[in-house]
Amino acid sequence: MSENPRQSTGIPLLDRALGGGLLQGTLTVIIGATGVGKTQLGLSWAGAGKPSEGRNGAIVDLSSRGDSQNHLQYAEKSLNWAIQQHPMERMSTESLFDLSLAQPDSLSFMGYSGKRVLRSQLDTDQWHAWQSQLNRQTPILTQFIYRHLVLGTRRFLVDGIEPQDSPEDSLQLEMLEIMYHKMLRVEHDWLARELLRQDFRTNEATVHQHAYDHTQASSMVLVTTRESMLTQLIEKPFAAGDLSAGANTVILMGRIENQGKLERGLFIAKHRGSYCDDSIRRFSIDDQGIQLS
Repeated sequence: MSENPRQSTGIPLLDRALGGGLLQGTLTVIIGATGVGKTQLGLSWAGAGKPSEGRNGAIVDLSSRGDSQNHLQYAEKSLNWAIQQHPMERMSTESLFDLSLAQPDSLSFMGYSGKRVLRSQLDTDQWHAWQSQLNRQTPILTQFIYRHLVLGTRRFLVDGIEPQDSPEDSLQLEMLEIMYHKMLRVEHDWLARELLRQDFRTNEATVHQHAYDHTQASSMVLVTTRESMLTQLIEKPFAAGDLSAGANTVILMGRIENQGKLERGLFIAKHRGSYCDDSIRRFSIDDQGIQLS
């Protein structure tokens, strides 16, 4: 294996623009307005895990809106992938390590509740109630991610990050930080300790039998912005402490004007440790997904 193995996005021309694909074990952030094609790109990358790593990626949807992200329809139509939804229930410890049991592909963590997710929109009691609810649900997320890692999943797609003025104001970003830094980026036995708690010692031998290399796990996060034009996104600097500032790769997706018409375009704003094409690439979306021109 090469020093920096690549992961295909499932879009050959985009892989070429990225110098061969995304670097394994890194964080990629896709930024753009609603409806521009972020979900199609994310699903294409997640679906490309099947031929290269033997498993499709796992999907965590942090959307709090009343509408879904249409993952099931997109995946079925363009990738022939029948996504299975997680029932938001905890498994027993015995079932956790039974690899013959099916593992759902997607977890809707916020439950499409339609609730607000910005602290500035909530009073103190509402904010604490929201946090308490998410704290109760977090062990389900931990179990979902751990079991996927044990089974060999190496791509984790996080969708539904909504616009916010400051990172501290968003419950979604708070959950993303927990998931990325305290679940995906820690060694297998540390995540098992967090998941099993007082039962870890009893199951320690089983945990080590199912060890995995956490450094191979990659994440892609889809972030919605208020800006819709690609030039607006390109001109907007990365803020210190911003999610994009810590990412290995940042891809911007937005509208571009071409001969009086609005089309879709993408731009690779950041791709550390590798060559990348610095031109704006036009693309369209059809039944097969994203098509770069």
